[in-house]
Amino acid sequence: MHYYSLQHTAPRVDFRTATIQGQAPDGGLYFPESIPQLPASILNNLAGLSREALAYEVIRPFVGDTIPEDELRRIVAETIDFPIPLKQVYDGVYSLELFHGPTLAFKDIGARFMSRCLGYFARDEKQPITVLVATSGDTGGAVASGFHNVEGVRVVILYPSGKVSSVQEKQLTTFGDNIHALEVDGNFDDCQQLVKRAFKDAELTSQLFLTSANSINVARWLPQQFYYFFALQQWKEKQPPVFSVPSGNFGNICAGMMAWKAGLPVRHFIAACNANDVVPRFLETGDYEPRKAIPTISNAMDVGDPSNFVRILELFGKDRDQLKTMLSSYRTSDQRTRELIRSMYQQHAYLPDPHGAVGFDALADWIGQHPGQKGIVLETAHPIKFLDVVEPVIGQPVPVPASIEETLTKTKNATQIEVDYSKMKDYLVNSNPF
Repeated sequence: MHYYSLQHTAPRVDFRTATIQGQAPDGGLYFPESIPQLPASILNNLAGLSREALAYEVIRPFVGDTIPEDELRRIVAETIDFPIPLKQVYDGVYSLELFHGPTLAFKDIGARFMSRCLGYFARDEKQPITVLVATSGDTGGAVASGFHNVEGVRVVILYPSGKVSSVQEKQLTTFGDNIHALEVDGNFDDCQQLVKRAFKDAELTSQLFLTSANSINVARWLPQQFYYFFALQQWKEKQPPVFSVPSGNFGNICAGMMAWKAGLPVRHFIAACNANDVVPRFLETGDYEPRKAIPTISNAMDVGDPSNFVRILELFGKDRDQLKTMLSSYRTSDQRTRELIRSMYQQHAYLPDPHGAVGFDALADWIGQHPGQKGIVLETAHPIKFLDVVEPVIGQPVPVPASIEETLTKTKNATQIEVDYSKMKDYLVNSNPF
């Protein structure tokens, strides 16, 4: 398998090079030259396969011969070493709970897979690798956890000051060792632009071995296909599901569409958005107009220019009409999000986080227009990560999972910087790498 740049001016590379580089030299995102089709023997026997065997078959063609089979099987097994249950919330509506990993967020799978791939590749590198990543919330904690003490790798995480939850901030600022946090006086788009500029800086990349752990990296993006296959392993309904996916940078839903292209039976995809509605507006009008991110209570989706949407367009040959046959998108206000959290808790004894609530709202809208269809919401985070939002809504404390109790007692350790590229660059070059 080789990967090409969506800017189409960089050489094609294998999975190892695409993972290490993160972004193509011309600034484009890497995209696989073909989408492997899974054989009917696998697609017709999903429930009969172990999760490890299924995930290995899904990812193996994308990795090619860059990682030996025994190593790849080990990486996959360690990546998915926690439950991912599909639970019925009410008639026709299910929740795929992606928050049972070490940082209680869906990004654990991509971060764990990428960290282990990069750790394997780093064995052959003479220069330490610097992973540079921007986060709107959950990516930071997942990357910090996945890469903590990985030999030969330093991680620098940029996050917007005051725009991540208190739990998210603890998760990304308390590891220490090879994990470094930069608290940026701006929003997520500012953080993302700083990271993108770093990769285009020839002077900087000549001094440091830079890569990214955002969902723009193929090793973060592609394993997110696992969610959708695991959902279908547990799906008992006769008709294929509609997937409603809380969407910020659009890596998760794009991975789902890759799974569908590989043969997974899916009725439709819904990109569930908050007030940051660049994609709903594009589907409505045909005009793609990035805007400054608007702060909301579903902060991980506060993205005004979603990087991975270009990959979704590539899947459909940049044809909006074709895209609309498989993708719809809805927007939900903060007020409506709070109402959904309260009503689902009271009426169905199910407590979603703010992002999941947006997903449930979008799915309800879809089913209201398409009676009889059934769907799955990707519940992307545990509500404890947003207790500052959830507790006032339900009027009682959110039970604290044992896995996070110790993290909440730790002391934040972050370096504050302005939205100033020269200051970030100075930090990258002159700070202690480990």
